[in-house]
Amino acid sequence: MPTRIQTRFHALQEQKRAALVAYVTAGDPSPERTPAIVAALERGGADVIELGVPFSDPIADGPVIQAASERALKAGTTLVKVLEIAREIRKTSEIPLVLFTYLNPAMRYGLEKLASDAKAAGIDGCLLTDLSVEEAEPYVKAMRAADLDTVFLGAPTSTAERLKLVARYSTGFVYLVSRTGVTGERTSLSDAAAPLLSAMRAATKLPLALGFGISTPEQASAVAKMADGVVVGSAFVRMIEKNASDAEIEAFTRSLRQGMDGK
Repeated sequence: MPTRIQTRFHALQEQKRAALVAYVTAGDPSPERTPAIVAALERGGADVIELGVPFSDPIADGPVIQAASERALKAGTTLVKVLEIAREIRKTSEIPLVLFTYLNPAMRYGLEKLASDAKAAGIDGCLLTDLSVEEAEPYVKAMRAADLDTVFLGAPTSTAERLKLVARYSTGFVYLVSRTGVTGERTSLSDAAAPLLSAMRAATKLPLALGFGISTPEQASAVAKMADGVVVGSAFVRMIEKNASDAEIEAFTRSLRQGMDGK
């Protein structure tokens, strides 16, 4: 059976629309608040939610998401708690959920146990941001056994051989990092985005989602013309940091969706 992620991307491709993939740090500002934030994102037009597991050493994250991880950890958020949040979201929503974490929490939890528990909680796929694709086989085996998608990252610095491995081990979609460095809002798109999309398309027929630095409807519109998905993270996390209301989060999400749809 196809996962919710695969079904959503297929439906959007039939409509010739790009997916809006929204990242939030689960548990920021509190575990109890996250389901309502996800609901606001969905009402605004988000197609896929990345639930970030807060981690004490988030090497790929910029200052905005690092601060969110610190707030979530102080609020008592753990990997177990994030799975509880997913269960709560599943009570009212069928939106695709990607568990976005680092290798250390996954290894401490146990890969097979994580795959089983994530599936039971309603998670559809997993992305381990610092897992080397060359060493991914045990992880992929565990996730596939639970019918979970495995999303991997491609970057401007990835070699052709690395992109082939990303294609081999990815299901659901491939997450392309538009620039080197850490996450964060930017004023313009990276010149590396288009060549990276072209190189990855030569290696896979999977949907390609582009992220890192996208924070405005104009940027989202530009990416939607090139990619199958637009990933927005820091812009949402900054709104949450400023205690934005559900209505404000929904309105900003809708502005991104409308930009992507050319409205």
